[in-house]
Amino acid sequence: MKQSLQLKVNGQLHTLEVDPWRLLLDVLRDDLGLMGAKRGCGEGYCGCCTVILDGTSVHACCVLALRAAGREITTIEGLAVEGKLDPLQEAFVARGASQCGYCTPGMILSAKALLVTNPDPTEEEVKIALAGNLCRCTGYVKIVEAVLSAASNARERGL
Repeated sequence: MKQSLQLKVNGQLHTLEVDPWRLLLDVLRDDLGLMGAKRGCGEGYCGCCTVILDGTSVHACCVLALRAAGREITTIEGLAVEGKLDPLQEAFVARGASQCGYCTPGMILSAKALLVTNPDPTEEEVKIALAGNLCRCTGYVKIVEAVLSAASNARERGL
């Protein structure tokens, strides 16, 4: 039996009818067409499906869509504003921090959640924040450098 669901995704309100067992990842991809969150392991280990839910990075493959009702969801598609990349996205590009790109949206969103709460993280804090995200291309060094660079640039600009 489907239930009515209101999701606020990237600042836009969506009303949907969903089965109670549907995962947030599937609703985002299949119903809303937001393909940035990827299906990887499907068990919350790889982080390819990471989104920000009320300021915290979560694995969307482990969250029932109904549990996200009325909460603020940010996907990778919601970071760029009027076609301008988020400074964290810019840092990933500048540092060559994405190789195949499959893990990149999840890495960026985990890093974004960190930088919102901790704008001056240490290298160790970045590594801990990204621990739930796996990169099969072993691009961790450049990813950590990109996060630290984005944090440094934000501090220099007074953001």
